[in-house]
Amino acid sequence: MDAQRSEDRIAEVIASMSADIVGLQELDLGRPRSSHADQMRSGEEQYGNAIVSRFPIELKRAAEMPGTPPWYCREQRIAIWTEAQTDLGPVHIINSHFGLGRSERRLQAQLLVGPDWIGSVPADAPAILLGDFNSVRTSRAYRLISSHLRDVRTLVRQPRAFRTFPTRLPSIAVDHIFVNAALSPIRLNVHRTPLARQASDHFPLVCELTLTSNSSSAGSPM
Repeated sequence: MDAQRSEDRIAEVIASMSADIVGLQELDLGRPRSSHADQMRSGEEQYGNAIVSRFPIELKRAAEMPGTPPWYCREQRIAIWTEAQTDLGPVHIINSHFGLGRSERRLQAQLLVGPDWIGSVPADAPAILLGDFNSVRTSRAYRLISSHLRDVRTLVRQPRAFRTFPTRLPSIAVDHIFVNAALSPIRLNVHRTPLARQASDHFPLVCELTLTSNSSSAGSPM
């Protein structure tokens, strides 16, 4: 990062990926850290997540997540769930940004794999859980999610870390894409470009998905 705020630069990075669906975290509205920019919608100071899509999407749920944030980062965390009408058919996408405290991340993971979120998606319906989980693979939050969903890093032909943070010297993987059994990855990469390094402190994690061969129908990659 170069400590310069630029929504246009972020938009250019997103466009360069040619992605069909993008999960965004830390969008601001009226916050001093982003020069009071309107990155979301009108109103008082706000922040949150968003899902943007080339396909029609329907909001299924958006809610605050449990957990008491640590004293050094008093931000309330949220999750957003949409259903996209893709070339593969309907796909459920949940985007989230977990907190910095271990106990709050565990509670947030429990919520998202529970009966009100991933647990309510039919087993044969394609589902994606993605975002900045602030969790490495050895963490309790990650292990809880991976006991219900599959990390795409583990499914590609040559599994590796695909480190995304920080952009100055990527050393850890805290951004994850999880899928259920109805979806399988074709390709996975970290979008490491000079512009992406300047635009954010996280590199984008990009995955091309298709329906799993034993799913009820086949489709083109997404």
